[in-house]
Amino acid sequence: MNEVPMSAVERLGLFFEQVWAVIRHFDKITDTLDILFIALVIYGLIRLIRETRSIQLFKGLFWLALAGGITGLLKMQAAVFIFDQAMRNIVVIIVVLFQPEIRTVFERLGRSTVVNNLRIFSAPTRTEFEREEIESGIHQVCEACREFSAGRTGALIVFERVTMLGDIIKTGTVVDAKISSQLVGNVFYAGSPLHDGAAIVRKGRLEAAGCILPLTENRELDSVLGTRHRAALGMSEQSDAMVAVVSEETGLISLAYKGVLRRGLSPEDLGEALLERLLNQESARRRFTFKRRGKEGAPDEE
Repeated sequence: MNEVPMSAVERLGLFFEQVWAVIRHFDKITDTLDILFIALVIYGLIRLIRETRSIQLFKGLFWLALAGGITGLLKMQAAVFIFDQAMRNIVVIIVVLFQPEIRTVFERLGRSTVVNNLRIFSAPTRTEFEREEIESGIHQVCEACREFSAGRTGALIVFERVTMLGDIIKTGTVVDAKISSQLVGNVFYAGSPLHDGAAIVRKGRLEAAGCILPLTENRELDSVLGTRHRAALGMSEQSDAMVAVVSEETGLISLAYKGVLRRGLSPEDLGEALLERLLNQESARRRFTFKRRGKEGAPDEE
């Protein structure tokens, strides 16, 4: 004999019965931990979506569920059938609607301190040669940014950290060259075919240029920020990369990291911020200090 499938309202009633059964048999420490875990997950999801467009999608799903419950109570057969079909595919619907947010959750989890402290996930220890090349690359990029700022030349330079940017590199032209201020200047020269895209720096080398970055979805940004700054923020929101920007209109140097844009930096400030994240802060300061320049452009004595 074929079983009669339950309606959405009946399934909802069964759900509450199961919840009540769990509450009645609540007598274990693991139950407490279970509830705390679920509460933390829900809290994290709310924090993640409360300032995004996803909150509107959740509101839509809530009203849809409410409408489904009403149609069930009124025994509107056609509406109940449609609602039941939607409920059977609710997981797929949620994945499609919240794909960007789900991806963000896993990316943040992958960049968390706990995960990165595990040896199997952590980046290998840098050799002395790699450290020196990274320090040299930072110095050369900051020198180039000084010239860009003075000449009002727009630039967008991404420094890769733990999150690999292979998919971004594929959108541009692979260079794989030792960084020099002249090379960076040629990339962002107005007549260069690569000047409109972003340059990617990996392990102190210029890995690619002319790359396309994702734009931020933050709609509360200052209207004076152009596409370069929005791309820098978007890249910093979707990875742990640090992104240096030079404004073509104002010549201001900015740095985007973890969705925050610091504007009006000096080349020295930029160099110190990059060293702090790309290399160990204390050892980097002992072995490398960005040369501050006097009014005539010559390095100051330190």
